[in-house]
Amino acid sequence: MRPTRYLLLPALLLVACGAPLPGDAPDAPLPDDTPVAPDVTPPPDVAPPLDAAVPLDGPPPLDRPDVPVAPDRPDVPVAPDVPPAADVPSDRPDVPVVPDVPAPPPGPVLYPAAQRHSPLTPDLVARLRAISARGPGLAADVFAKVGDSITVSESFMTCFASSSAVDLGGREHLRPTLDLYRGGTIGSTDPYRRVSLAATVGWSAWAALAGSPSPLTRELDAARPRVATVMFGTNDIQTRDIFRYGANLLDLADQAIARGVIPIFSTVPPRDDNPDADRWVPRYNAVALGVAQSRGVPLVDLHGALLPLPSHGLAGDHLHPNTYSTSAGFRACALTAAGLRFGYNNRNLLTLEALHRVAEVTLRGRAAPDADAPRLRGSGSHADPFVIPSLPFADARNTATGGARVFDRYPCRATADESGAEYLYRLTVTRPTAIRAMVITRGSTDVDLHLLDRTATAAGCVARDDRVLVTTLAPGTWTFSLDTFVSAGTPRAGEYLLVVVQDP
Repeated sequence: MRPTRYLLLPALLLVACGAPLPGDAPDAPLPDDTPVAPDVTPPPDVAPPLDAAVPLDGPPPLDRPDVPVAPDRPDVPVAPDVPPAADVPSDRPDVPVVPDVPAPPPGPVLYPAAQRHSPLTPDLVARLRAISARGPGLAADVFAKVGDSITVSESFMTCFASSSAVDLGGREHLRPTLDLYRGGTIGSTDPYRRVSLAATVGWSAWAALAGSPSPLTRELDAARPRVATVMFGTNDIQTRDIFRYGANLLDLADQAIARGVIPIFSTVPPRDDNPDADRWVPRYNAVALGVAQSRGVPLVDLHGALLPLPSHGLAGDHLHPNTYSTSAGFRACALTAAGLRFGYNNRNLLTLEALHRVAEVTLRGRAAPDADAPRLRGSGSHADPFVIPSLPFADARNTATGGARVFDRYPCRATADESGAEYLYRLTVTRPTAIRAMVITRGSTDVDLHLLDRTATAAGCVARDDRVLVTTLAPGTWTFSLDTFVSAGTPRAGEYLLVVVQDP
């Protein structure tokens, strides 16, 4: 074991239909909800390992036994602040500042929670253009739809195909994009009315990836879209397997991006049908945010748009979005003040806006709409940990290509060999805060979570788990060490997604 260094630490890294319309496929009933104890670790992911940016076929994941999640720990008292050492006079002259040293490059963009559209800064615009360049033969006037019954519903996007059904509510800047996709064709129809092979009532994210070829592959082959709308999570919540959900969303993103398709992710609506399921919604939405952020692709916050609405914009089942209706019938594409009091109308507006933002910068050469955005501070090293500015927080890193090798073992589980690379993250709370920290990996990657006290040392480890830590933090500064497990001398290094949320 290497000597433990005494350093600062912190580091790295949707079922539903609206009010069912005639012609909508009937929703399959959800199974009875069986609450799952939040501290029981779900079964291991079985998603295939993929590279961080482009998915590649690889060996099947290594089976590992479930490791039970440690139960909630009582608040860990924080030691009182140590008074600073007295100032010591120095005879050394002041060191002049070198004026021409360039500033360090900015950290990656953080996607703020509850922002309707994720930021689109110059570097993210460059990212979207680079993705598009991978698929030069794809149809610029076609998008694909990927999801569950909230996507299958005729209330989602279909009405945009008809001029008489659309009221932009004065948003005439969206008309060029509205018309762009009216001109696109997939077989004998347009993208708005296309019945997607990758969207089915009752689906969870894994279903779009199942089989060979998968529904996702079949739809992308048939439609040849430049963009795809993606929303899963409402059904995934039924199993409470958030780790499999996260791995599946990463797979969806990577497979689309590898083909030159820009995925537009979405948060999912509230689950007012079941209080326990609804408690899981913010956790799943934070994972969706983290996936989109890690790949530099758009995210729309449907959940945030629905919360202020009457009945949360949900139909009588308290599960599917509702739709504005008049004496003339359902008007899901009425983007007026009256229409935007309903769930599907909001989703249609958000989706059209997102399609427009992408088209503006990838097809029309427009400049980035956002000059800058919140960015991750720190380098993830022991001397300069990543700073968690607020919750929810997400970050993705790869311990196969970076990280420090300082901590080998932690007293909170001294038998575990953690001599692989680690990244550190610092979180400061000013009041007792209930948190849930989750690490999502794929394949054989094994990056473990360690919670360190204010000393930010391995000796200060107060909790450790393979996947999730659920605890209440006392006021003070805490450090998460995301460290690589070593098995039989081989580091199980690779990409991880860290997600930290405040629990109810």
